[in-house]
Order: sequence, then structure tokens, then C-alpha cells
Amino acid sequence: MMKEKKVVLVTGASGYLGGSLCRALLADGHSVRAFVRRSSDLGSLPLSSTSSSFELAYGDVTDLPSLLAASSGCDVVFHTAAVVEPWLPDPSRFLSVNVGGLKNVLEACKKTKSVEKIIYTSSFFALGSTDGYVADEEQGIYSAINHFQAKILFCNPFWNKLGHSCCFFINFLLTLGIISAFVSSRASVVYSSLLQVHQGKFFCTEYEKSKAIADAVALHAASEGLPIILLYPGVIYGPGKMTAGNAVARILIERFNGRLPGYIGDGKDKVSLCHVEDVVKGHVAALHKGRMGERYLLTGENVSFVDVFNDAALITKTRRPWFHIPLWLIEIYGWISVFFARITGTVPTISYPTVWVLKHQWAYSCRKAREELGYSPRSMNEGLEEILPWLKSLGLIKY
Repeated sequence: MMKEKKVVLVTGASGYLGGSLCRALLADGHSVRAFVRRSSDLGSLPLSSTSSSFELAYGDVTDLPSLLAASSGCDVVFHTAAVVEPWLPDPSRFLSVNVGGLKNVLEACKKTKSVEKIIYTSSFFALGSTDGYVADEEQGIYSAINHFQAKILFCNPFWNKLGHSCCFFINFLLTLGIISAFVSSRASVVYSSLLQVHQGKFFCTEYEKSKAIADAVALHAASEGLPIILLYPGVIYGPGKMTAGNAVARILIERFNGRLPGYIGDGKDKVSLCHVEDVVKGHVAALHKGRMGERYLLTGENVSFVDVFNDAALITKTRRPWFHIPLWLIEIYGWISVFFARITGTVPTISYPTVWVLKHQWAYSCRKAREELGYSPRSMNEGLEEILPWLKSLGLIKY
């Protein structure tokens, strides 16, 4: 049976994941419309002149009219666009792009009658840390009242200015019930059936906060009947564009160029690594097999960066690090880096929010995606055997 050809819009098409997804969708027989900004680097995209099934649409997810024009006539929308950084000088960009952009995409799809499916690329960060256990798609599901607490604390600019510590204290008061009557009276009105996937008590990064809030927006849209599927990749790595989303490649570059001489922390960190090609296949599988309103974790092997460095040493036949760099020391370096970044306007390689992430575990199961989508992620060792020679071929590392 032949697959039905779809007209597909991909936001964030010039990004690390988006570019690979465009190529995979073309290979799957679809017509692809790549939504990019005028300033985007299009080097990872196919040339529109070489294929009648590929075209560019210029705009920005923060601009609804450009999204409406781009989505016209499309059957499916893949929303992969996001600001992916642990820290930025202007944190408002996380909310404007990651939350506001999603709202615009959903609004454009509502107004475009041809759109029959929306596939939203969320993030494992939207589910929160796991710290000692392996979570699935039901991680940390909370009731509507907890969603409303998070909405008060993290969607309101006033509370945002108070910082994490004060917000945590106020949320503690909410939890004790000191002002829960106020919240309860309104929670039944706003999102009465919405389930919250992130506890919302503390966020390591502004990116994590924005993806958690965006996730609530997407779930609410699903509860209203919008045809949306939510995908949650882990830490994506593999050959491709060197963006902030390709964090593992950047860490390996630091490691093999001597700028990261030791292990990061004590090895108790845990992240779920997933190869970019596997994540792309998961997205394409969601188009064909995904169920509306469902969430799928597109994760891989749960490892620490000690495991990454040890396997990298074995593959390259180089020496392992012989000492551990304590996280408190890296955090001090991160604070100093951020101080200078505020002066220079550049994004630091390591910032203190990065260290806050490493103080937690982010381990997840992709069993549901395996069973329903046929998702089959490769092991970390298999992925490293591919990415290390690739980095070497580019002259980015030596061994």
C-alpha cells in the first residue's frame, strides 16, 4: 500500500533537527514547505531549485500573519522551532518564541481548514527531572490546580522578576493551602480538565520553564480537540548543524581540545541521549502512526557524561580523564562566564543553569514510542562511533 503524499510545513526548518526532518520527509515522498527566517542559515536544507517538492516560506513563529500564509494548503504541520539555550542575556525570548510561537502555530492551524495534523516537538525538559528513577510520559502529572499555580508563578512578569527562590517560597505557601482557596476557586474555571506534566516548583533553566509552559498550552489545545501529537526528544546528538541543540558534539569538542580535561561532576548525572536520525525517524513515524492527543518520548540510552567520556576514550583509543571536576567549581566558572557574557553580548559555552541541569537526573523510557511508533533508538556507543569520526573529519577534534 502506497503512502499518501502530504503537503507538510516544518517550522524551525533551518535548525539542527528541522533540517534533517525536511530531508527525511522528502525521502518519505511528501511535499515540504520549510518555514525559515530571512536571517536563517539555510546550509542544512535541500536546494529548492533541485526539487519541485521542496519550497521555502519566509516568516517568524512570533508573527501570526506569516504563519497563516505559510500554512495555507498544508495537510500537516511539524512545529520544531524553538530557542534552545540554557541561558540568554534576554530571557524573554524563551517565552516569546517557545510559548508565544506555539500559540501562533496553533492559531494558524485552527484557521487553516486543510491542516489535519499538528506534530509538536516538545522536550524532555517539559516533563521535569527524574532524580533516581526512569520516567515515562506520565511523569509528574498534576491536577488543574497545580497548573494554575504554575501559571500564576511563571507566566506573570511580576513573579518572573522575583527570581526562582521567591517563586519557590510562594509556591510552597500555595501548597500548604495558605492561599489555595483563591487558586481553587479559579482553577475550575481555567483548564478544568487540563493535566500538568511538570511540577513547576523549580526550573533549572529559562528554556525548561518555557517548554513546560508550552507543554501545558499544547495539552490544553489537545483537550479542546485540536489534532495534535506531542513528541519529547531527549538530548539530541549526531552529525548535523552545530547549534546549541547539538550539545553533546560541543562537549566532545571541548573534551578533545583540552578545554575540558576532567569528568563533569561525580558521574551521578543522568541524561537520555538520542541520535538525531532516530529522532527524525520518530517524527516521521508519528505522522503515520501517532495517535491524536498522545505524547511520545523519543529518548534513548540513559547515561552519565562519565559514560560518554569513557566510551569516547575507548573508541578513539585515547586516555580517559583521570580526575573529576566538581560541579561547584564548574558553577563558579558558569557565573563568571555569564558576567562577561552580559558585557560582551555573547552566549557562554558553560553557564550556571547548565550546571543546575547536571545536578539532576533526566532518565526516561521510550517504551510507548517503541510499541506504537516502531521507534528503535541506537545505543550511545553506536552513536559515538559515528559522531566522533565525523567531528574529526571536520577538523573540530583530533585523536
